[in-house]
Amino acid sequence: MTTINRPPQPRGELTLQTIAMPKDTNANGDIFGGWLLSQMDLGGSILAKHIAKSRTATVAISEMVFLRSVPVGAIVSCYCDLIKVGHSSMTINVEVWINLISTNDPIKVTEGEFVFVAIDDEGKKRVVPKQG
Repeated sequence: MTTINRPPQPRGELTLQTIAMPKDTNANGDIFGGWLLSQMDLGGSILAKHIAKSRTATVAISEMVFLRSVPVGAIVSCYCDLIKVGHSSMTINVEVWINLISTNDPIKVTEGEFVFVAIDDEGKKRVVPKQG
């Protein structure tokens, strides 16, 4: 039996996609890590709002690792996977993959675990609705 080696694939659903632009570069000419982190927060918040059916707030980010730099012009995709739901919180893994115009092969550049809390219109914690 032959085993086919498949390249790694993103985990979760595509929630956000954008293009890395020159205005978002650091002193080395690569995309600034803070810009990438903000895209991850936006992508994760899209899934969190969908699950909470309300406003959400980011309360923690952990286990963030940058695997490689992101060049200008790369297509940046955030994939989100729900890890767990608590009383008012949601833990979401966010992976960022890029596609370069030259190869179009997906490349994982970072991932992190984000915790969001469901909030009401006054900004107070609220219960996350049951899933299913």
